[in-house]
Amino acid sequence: MFTVGLTGGIGSGKSAAAARFRHHGVNVVDADWAARVVVEPGRPALVEIARHFGEAVILADGSLDRAALRQRVFDDPAERRWLEQLTHPLIREEIISSLAVSQTTHSAPYAILESPLLIETSQSELVQRVCVVDIPEALQLQRASARDANSVEQIRKIMAAQLPRDERCAKADDILDNSGSLESLNAQVDALHRKYIQLAAQA
Repeated sequence: MFTVGLTGGIGSGKSAAAARFRHHGVNVVDADWAARVVVEPGRPALVEIARHFGEAVILADGSLDRAALRQRVFDDPAERRWLEQLTHPLIREEIISSLAVSQTTHSAPYAILESPLLIETSQSELVQRVCVVDIPEALQLQRASARDANSVEQIRKIMAAQLPRDERCAKADDILDNSGSLESLNAQVDALHRKYIQLAAQA
């Protein structure tokens, strides 16, 4: 199935754009959801994470303490690379399985893969087109710190681990400008939806 990769930096508004695509009946596969699935209790990845980082990253109910792990990996690039080497292949498998469902359960002729690390990882190989949700970095920092429980310093570390804004936009086939209102973003998504239907038909 024709698949569009939807990406953008933290706080850019990927979720809002994805919600509008869902409004049109499009199957949106969320890479963050896949990342949570592969580290659920009972999964081999969680066992490896606990062995590597210790019980400090495991909550009382046996689930992953995502905030504690995030702190560890963004403070140490080597630890982040170790975690990515473990989880990225598993996340990719989960995404492929979810995308395969699109043809039988959704009416739209294309699917969306929503991923913050679409371009930075091999996930870009799973899509035929890249759509970037873009906002100025100052606004990105403001929105992300207001939304999340993370400090501004932590948000900056996450931004630093992601592709720079200009490089991300340079790799985009389509750009959604989310510096304005939700209504403006929705109107842009509506236009792209019509465009993607045509591209899917041609493909």
